[in-house]
Amino acid sequence: MAGMPLPPFPGSPAAGRSLHWLLWSDALTLLSTMVGQVALPWWIAQSGGARDLAVYGVAVSAMSIVMLPLMSPLADRHLKRSLIVAGMLGFALATSAMATVATLAHYRLGLVVAIAGLSVLADALVLPAMGSIVTELVPPSGLTRALGLQQTAQASGRLVGPAVAGAVLAAVGTAPTLWLGALLLLGAALVATRLPRPQRSKDARPARKWSAEFRVGMRVNWAIPMERGWVLCNFVSAIVLLPCFTMLVPLKVQSLGLSAAWLGACEAGLSLGMVLGSLGLAERWSRAQGRFATRFTSSAGMGLALAVAGWTTEPRLLVASFVVAGLCNSATTLVGKTHRMLARPLAFRARMVAASIMTTQVAQTLGPAVAGLALAHAGIRGVFLVFGLLSAASALGLFLIPGFRAFMALDHEQVDNWYGRTYPQVFERT
Repeated sequence: MAGMPLPPFPGSPAAGRSLHWLLWSDALTLLSTMVGQVALPWWIAQSGGARDLAVYGVAVSAMSIVMLPLMSPLADRHLKRSLIVAGMLGFALATSAMATVATLAHYRLGLVVAIAGLSVLADALVLPAMGSIVTELVPPSGLTRALGLQQTAQASGRLVGPAVAGAVLAAVGTAPTLWLGALLLLGAALVATRLPRPQRSKDARPARKWSAEFRVGMRVNWAIPMERGWVLCNFVSAIVLLPCFTMLVPLKVQSLGLSAAWLGACEAGLSLGMVLGSLGLAERWSRAQGRFATRFTSSAGMGLALAVAGWTTEPRLLVASFVVAGLCNSATTLVGKTHRMLARPLAFRARMVAASIMTTQVAQTLGPAVAGLALAHAGIRGVFLVFGLLSAASALGLFLIPGFRAFMALDHEQVDNWYGRTYPQVFERT
């Protein structure tokens, strides 16, 4: 890689070399992981049906609940670049094992779940590090732009990955698609080795055992009223939202008698919407309405778009619905993410991110279970429609978060370390 430097990431000529490598790393990481995330659910849906998809989703999320608190303190104590590289190599190993099983045509749900456990371990290494490293590379004044570029990079990978996966899957099947994913993951790991070595926070404390570190992240999140409300609101929403983006999509495509290429098109449509949002539409939306109103309307709009995806029987409208959902998802993610990240003290960011992710993983465990029970009593069209409508309704929870509207009205300088300045006693007890 040293002799083959990547070109500047589009839209970031002045981002600096550090952010340059992060953007390419994120784009290639999402591209490669999405190949497997399209191929594997399709294979499970074909071989085992809705029940196996639900069991797989519950099992993977349950493993994540254990792995994330186990691994999350590492991102605050060790070099994030090393964790990301190790995680990507773990992903490649797991995908290679899954490709071997598919090549041998030896589908067994227990074996698939066991191999997925390695991917979960890799994910637990990558997510907290990737979610917080950008704050160490740019100053607070440039964080909004950097996060927007990061989302563009990730959405670009999400856009290309499903399109490639859908085409290869429809042409040659599951096993070659998974082998392709493994090769791409190795490439992403090589790019990640070029990530910079940011300085450790001066506030960093000596490492403690993982259970104590995890309790710190959870306790801090719970002790701050607004953060607690934010986590709970996201938790309720995720129970019905995440199945609409995961297990229900291949089942919907198969229920319409469509090929795997349409599954790739749905995933690519979602990513296209996210790219459009990160390239400026989400920012214009926020300027026109204000941050709080944009956060609410984008959350509600995402649920309504997914409800349309569940209701329609027209393939093109199905893909278009995911484009709209992706745009709304981009606005939901960007509007508030910068504030929330800046508000956290630097030395606690990875642990607070990991604790928030873990609550989402709990919801992701409940979501497939609830969806699986619903599918036992109703068809995919009705379940998908209802889950989308419930997701839209969950946006009302934003009005219940203490101080959320006033917090969203602050500028970036005011919000930097806002949690640390407003609740110093919470962080002093760690």
